Amino acid sequence: MSRSDDILKVHRLAHAGGSAALLEWLTSHLGGWVGVVEARAEHGPAPEAAVRGAAELAARGVRSAVLHGAHSATLLFALDGRRALAAVLEQPHHPDAPALLADAAVPLDLVLRAEEAGRREERVRRAEAQVREAVLHLLMNGRLSTAHQISVTLGPALPDPMRMYVVECPIGRRAEVMRLCRELTDGRAWIVRCPVYVRHLIVLAPPATATGPATGDPLAEALVEGAPDCAVGVSGEMGLSEAPTAYTQAFHALAVARGSDDRHARFGPGPELALAAHGAGAGWAEALLAPLHTYAPRRPQDPGGQELRATAHAWLNFTSHATRLLKIHRNTLAARLRLIEALLGLNLARLADQSALSLALRLTSGAGARAGAESGGALGAAAPDLDDVLRDPRLTDWARTHLSGLSGPDAPPGARATVRAWLAHDAQLVPAAAALGVSVPGARKRLARIEALLERSLLQSPSARYDLWLAHRSEELAG
Repeated sequence: MSRSDDILKVHRLAHAGGSAALLEWLTSHLGGWVGVVEARAEHGPAPEAAVRGAAELAARGVRSAVLHGAHSATLLFALDGRRALAAVLEQPHHPDAPALLADAAVPLDLVLRAEEAGRREERVRRAEAQVREAVLHLLMNGRLSTAHQISVTLGPALPDPMRMYVVECPIGRRAEVMRLCRELTDGRAWIVRCPVYVRHLIVLAPPATATGPATGDPLAEALVEGAPDCAVGVSGEMGLSEAPTAYTQAFHALAVARGSDDRHARFGPGPELALAAHGAGAGWAEALLAPLHTYAPRRPQDPGGQELRATAHAWLNFTSHATRLLKIHRNTLAARLRLIEALLGLNLARLADQSALSLALRLTSGAGARAGAESGGALGAAAPDLDDVLRDPRLTDWARTHLSGLSGPDAPPGARATVRAWLAHDAQLVPAAAALGVSVPGARKRLARIEALLERSLLQSPSARYDLWLAHRSEELAG
């Protein structure tokens, strides 16, 4: 091959295969060892002669050098002041080796710089994604001030009020759907990759981009039109302080959207449990959670009350997947749950205790709970128990409204019995199916039909199972 052919080959390899392909070809073409060596430390398993030569090259400030050994020659060409292209070749080496290495040094230097820039860009992208995820985590735990401070540095500002969207898209298409969402909202939406579900995006958009009838939403419609293989659930209009509720609403709406021809749905109107229970249940909730809010760990590295509260909230919403959200090992999650059980006197294997904890967390705020809990001696003595709360007429009305769909004209046969059996067996499919006398797939299909009826997610967390248990218990107490 002529020198021009070699130069063309070098440039093609650098463009198509990067530095690794180019170095591999140089090695096979010249024989011996060819690689990139750092001036102060070896870059990979470099021969001693190449490391020594690169250091000498940098110390003398020259662009090229040849070091002769007893049976080999080391050819060096400076790349960027801290690295050198080096070749350790047996004598006599290929006569065109110096020219070929000199011709390869420039494209190799360029491609190495491009690869480093790409790695830096990827690190920045990952860091931004982690910061956006941290802002979402702060919102879900009531840390609005800190969330605002961090979000301002990245932009856009967090919308308040807002609607929350949960967008489900095929694996590998989240980046594309994120770009589409930014275009549709003119960059005003706060977009986060869901840390739990790899197919989900969480979008906080200003209400102006989400006006229209309760059954439709312009942003959701545009997203589905631009990405027909996606499904979108939309919350009601809320303030940032209500982000946990907005997420739950959007997640339930997504369960409806999956089975809809439109592929999008807005959370249907209905009474909110936290509003109905606040008057009767606030004192009970503060008393129940007081040991958690006032808990002080014995060691600085152990989780405090706020961190345990966030752990409980994440586990109730995502069960074992909470490890992805909290970035902890499953054994750490299990240990924290045991501590929460011990502090609160609960058995979190039981749906009844899960439901009680879920309601108590919704009726208290993480930020203001400590002040209320510090006066919890007198408060705890006078506070009612959960059954007293659920007997309140406001809770009875909520429960009847919440459960009315199970016995309405559109309800599938046996809807009430299916839900009761499922709840009675702690929302576990296998024992519930056995109690109903049907197969596990059959029980799953029944619950999927009930999901569409209630417009709530049951089988996938965050699940409406806690509200259903509380509603059934309230109705039972009223009966």
